[in-house]
Amino acid sequence: MSKVAIENIRISFTSIKNHLLRTILTVAIIAFGIMALVGILTAIDSLTYYLTENFSMMGSNTFNLRNREMVVQMGGDRSSAKSYEAISYREALKFKELYTFPASTSIYTWGTGIATLKFNNEKTNPNIQVVGIDENYIFNSGYEIEAGRNISVQEVQNGSHVAVIGSSIIESLFKNNEDPIGKIISVGPGKYRIVGVLKEKGSSIGFTGDRHCMIPLNNVRQYFSRPNMNYTISVRANSTEEMDAAIGEATGTFRVVRGDELGQESSFSVVKSDNIANMLIELTGTITWGATAIGLITLFGAAIGLMNIMLVSVTERTREIGIRMAIGATRKTIRNQFLVESVVIAQIGGLLGIAAGVLIGNTLSKILESAFIIPWMWIGVAIVLCFLVALASGIIPANKAARLDPIESLRYE
Repeated sequence: MSKVAIENIRISFTSIKNHLLRTILTVAIIAFGIMALVGILTAIDSLTYYLTENFSMMGSNTFNLRNREMVVQMGGDRSSAKSYEAISYREALKFKELYTFPASTSIYTWGTGIATLKFNNEKTNPNIQVVGIDENYIFNSGYEIEAGRNISVQEVQNGSHVAVIGSSIIESLFKNNEDPIGKIISVGPGKYRIVGVLKEKGSSIGFTGDRHCMIPLNNVRQYFSRPNMNYTISVRANSTEEMDAAIGEATGTFRVVRGDELGQESSFSVVKSDNIANMLIELTGTITWGATAIGLITLFGAAIGLMNIMLVSVTERTREIGIRMAIGATRKTIRNQFLVESVVIAQIGGLLGIAAGVLIGNTLSKILESAFIIPWMWIGVAIVLCFLVALASGIIPANKAARLDPIESLRYE
C-alpha cells in the first residue's frame, strides 16, 4: 500500500474521530441495512441446511406410495393437494407381493396421534403417535435400534402386543433409569411389551420419531381400526442411482394393482423422502428476494446519509482543503482523500452489520439445533455493496472538494 493511501486512511480516521456523532449515525444506518440483508439470508441458509438434513432423514433413496399428494403452504398461497381413493391393506399386500425390484418394501399405517402411554404411575402427554408397521419399516425410515430388537415377521402376522418406542417416551415413563426392555406399558386400552428402543433422532419441525410408538401392523388394524383405513407403502432402493428405475417399476406395478387403465392418470402419488425439503427450499426464494429488497432500500437510505455527512464534511473542512492545496496537494489527492474516508465509514458499518447479521441469522440455527452457518457468499456481497455505496455516496462530495479554488478556500471562515 502506498504512503499516500496510508496517509488518506489516517486522515479518514482523524476526521471520523472529530465528527464522531454524525459518523456513528451513518455507520448505524449502513450496519442496519447490512444486518437486515445478511441476517435474513443467513437464517434462510440455516433453514435450508436444516431442511436438507432432517427431511431427508429417511434417506435419499427412499420413496412412498400414498393416496395424497404432498403440498406445502406458506403465507397466503393456497394450493389443493390431489386426493385419491384410500390404499387398502389388500392393495398394499398385493403390491409387496408383485414388486420384484431389488429393494426393501414396507407397509405402515397411522393408529393415532394423541395416544397416552402409561407405566406404573408415570404417563406421557397425549401426543404420542402410534404407528402400525411391518418388519421393514424401521430400516426404510432410517431409524436405528438403540436397545432391544425390531418387530419380527411373526409378530406382524400375529398382531402381537409388542412395541418399539422412541427415546422421548423412555424419558417420560422410566425416570428412575430402569431398563425398558421387557417392561409392560399401556397404549390406549391395550398392554404392550417393549422389545426395542429407537436411537434418538431429534425433531424435524414438529415431526419426530422420538415420540413414536411402533406396534405390529395387524395389531393396529385390530385395535385402532376405523372405516376406510388408509395405508402407505415405503420403498427403499439399494442406492440413489437405482431410484428412477425403482420408482418406474413401483409406479407400473401399483397401477396394475389399483386397476389404472392405459392413458389414465395414476390413482396414487409417489413422494420422495426429500420432497418436503425441496418444496420449502423453493418457497424460501420469495423470502430471499424480500430480504434483499429490504437490505437494498435501507442501504439506499444509508447512501443518502453518507453523502450528506461527506458534503457537510467538505464544507466544514474547506479551509483545510485550501491549506493542503497550497502546500502541493493535487486535485486528485484531495478527491481520493474524501473517497477513502467514505469507503472507510461504509466498511466500518458493513463489518458491524455483517457481525450482527451472522449472529442474528444463526439464532434460528440455535433454535433448530442446527449447524452454525457462516454465509461467506453473502458476506462477500455485503462488502462489495458497502464499497459501491461508498463510491456512489462519496464521488459527488469528493469532486466538490477537488474543484474548490485554493485561494477562496484559504479565505473561508
